[in-house]
Amino acid sequence: MRRTGFFSLLWLCLNVSYICAQADCVLGVGVTNDTVISNVFQLNEAQKQQLLNFGAEVKYRNGLLNTELRNIKERHPQSTVTELRNLAEKYKEVMDSMARVQTMLDKRMLALFNPKQYQLYQSLCKEASRSPFLVEPKVYSDSLYHKN
Repeated sequence: MRRTGFFSLLWLCLNVSYICAQADCVLGVGVTNDTVISNVFQLNEAQKQQLLNFGAEVKYRNGLLNTELRNIKERHPQSTVTELRNLAEKYKEVMDSMARVQTMLDKRMLALFNPKQYQLYQSLCKEASRSPFLVEPKVYSDSLYHKN
């Protein structure tokens, strides 16, 4: 009985920690309006240009992945449970690829943030109960940032 109770408690703790885990704090490059990101983080001109470039890259890559999704849906047999399960696995793989693309390009953009912009990102993530991506903010030669 004690052993069963221990395993039940362990199972409950693992499930609660999984449910309570914070989701990534996505910046949304290519998805969120560039003007919103630019205004909130007060991007400089070079950062604005990179935001446009990264946004175009997200859209291009996701366009290719959307085409792949359409091809999977149209060409994959769907008459048995096994075929549907295989279709779902392939669909999930492509959706995971889209998430990886978003994460990669958000991190690239965040790496261009100066320390104050990155601190703002972290505080917004905290308010939203999200886990910020960890990057090393860039120190610009024209910045007046002093580490205390």
